[in-house]
Amino acid sequence: MNIHQFQYILAVAENRHFELAAEKCFITQSTLSTMISKFEDEIGILIFDRKKKPVEITTEGLLIIEQLKIIQNNIDHLKEFTKELKGEIKGNLTLSVIPTIAPFLLPLFLQKFATKFPDLSITVKEQTTAEIIRAIKARELDMGIVSIPILDKDLIEIKLYDEAFIFFDTNSETKRKIAVDGINMENLCLLEEGHCMRTQVIKLCDIHKKPYSNKLNFEYKAGSIDSLLRFVKANNASTLLPYLSTLDFNETEKKHVSEFSEPIPFRSVGIVVHRHFVKKKLLEILQEDILQKIATVIPKQEIDGLKLMPL
Repeated sequence: MNIHQFQYILAVAENRHFELAAEKCFITQSTLSTMISKFEDEIGILIFDRKKKPVEITTEGLLIIEQLKIIQNNIDHLKEFTKELKGEIKGNLTLSVIPTIAPFLLPLFLQKFATKFPDLSITVKEQTTAEIIRAIKARELDMGIVSIPILDKDLIEIKLYDEAFIFFDTNSETKRKIAVDGINMENLCLLEEGHCMRTQVIKLCDIHKKPYSNKLNFEYKAGSIDSLLRFVKANNASTLLPYLSTLDFNETEKKHVSEFSEPIPFRSVGIVVHRHFVKKKLLEILQEDILQKIATVIPKQEIDGLKLMPL
């Protein structure tokens, strides 16, 4: 058996079509089919049921393919490791950021970071914390930017910054500091389930023994901070927002913003990678770029407050 056979099997498993898999592997269909048959003969297990259209994977084949994915991931990481040893920064980088961070943090650093590495192909997307953790542990994703700590033995966390929450209330136009226990929880709107910021705010309510509820006779499940803000404004409601999301507020919006008095609720933001992540130089540069930019937009201070856990 050899690496090429692994790649051919994984290509067929992905495309469920021998001809299409052969095209993507830049070989003839007969060569691909022959190489896979030799592999099956060698291990004595049939991986694909060629009689079915589209091609089906046998029960035993599913188990073999899972192992081949692990082997292929290790080979890919070995290639990245050798590039790192030679000081090369090229290839691919996949980065996911949670939706309550991505729109406000990515514009601050991403373009500058990308221009430093013309030979690096960077893919960035938004995912929830749970999706990011799953993808990193499955070695489908290189890095994630999330609210930390995650406290997972398979992950390494690199702290970036602390970010205070602020209170946005459409019924108030007086900029003042407000205590958490002074919030009217019956007028509070949150993101939909699955967002760690929703969990953090509900925990904050629980800590202050003020159960979250909504006086509206309907429930709106916002999928983003932008949608949440539009809903809050339209319904004379209130919400909690991360500090960075308020930087582009217009003068009218700023009138409805209040900072919290101590203890200030806040979250910690960091980069998470797999414990076997090998692109360490790239990680160091990314961390440095973000820290430099954050220092210009978030006041440097030690937050004396209540750290809200993400999960």
